[in-house]
Amino acid sequence: MTKQTQTIFITGCSSGIGYTTAIELQKRGHRVICSARKADDVIRLQSEGFDCLQLDLADSASIQQAVEQLIQLTDGKIDAVFNNGAFGQPGAVEDLSRETLRNQFETNFFGTHELTNLLIPLMRQQGHGRIIYNSSVLGFVAMKYRGAYNASKFALEGLADTLRLELRGTGIHIALIEPGPIESHFRKNAFAMYQKNIDSSNSYHRETYQAMEARLQKQGPAAPFTLPATAVAEKVIHALESNKPKYRYPVTVPTHLFAWLKRLLPTAWLDKILISVE
Repeated sequence: MTKQTQTIFITGCSSGIGYTTAIELQKRGHRVICSARKADDVIRLQSEGFDCLQLDLADSASIQQAVEQLIQLTDGKIDAVFNNGAFGQPGAVEDLSRETLRNQFETNFFGTHELTNLLIPLMRQQGHGRIIYNSSVLGFVAMKYRGAYNASKFALEGLADTLRLELRGTGIHIALIEPGPIESHFRKNAFAMYQKNIDSSNSYHRETYQAMEARLQKQGPAAPFTLPATAVAEKVIHALESNKPKYRYPVTVPTHLFAWLKRLLPTAWLDKILISVE
């Protein structure tokens, strides 16, 4: 592990993984520049001593403005970006409108792609960089009633894998972090999106949704083997500081387990296991 001060830009720092990772990297002496979508969160993070920019990944103008501010803050020297900003849109695939699915992709995929493309020329010019994506176990196995999120993370993994091939030899390394259940506000935010965009009362799946609503509103860990956000931060630290960073960083027992099962089992057998997952 090479321990030297680096400048890293992190999206989605209002809470959870982004916030915790920002704290842990700052403790290690790195210069962390945060971003958050809401102005109140930007002000709070600034009051805690972070450089923080307002950034809405669903808005191209916001992305471009944030990158301009980032370049001014750093004189155009960005060692790494941790593409963490995302949200989950629950709901059966047949209940997802085109607009709802598009909104999921605007933040989780298109915004992340646009931001990354604006930073790549800076990394090319300096001859090095780390592009770290926060994916998910749902980036390589699909679980029911998470179709929008599954699709966005599958797409993100495909994009990252392609970018890794295209940037070979440039000094820019691509890494995918693949968490399973992590302590965060993810479920709370997902429930708000479910209430906003899913007409559960008129859905074929309305009885199933009742159980899903209870899970999304449950206090504390809702799944076995849930880990604190520091577990993800540890992987980001390795991806940032290691002389030989990995391409993929599984986090939590379920991620390791499903990666193994996907390699080992026929699709039909894996489906039987996935159908039982709440």
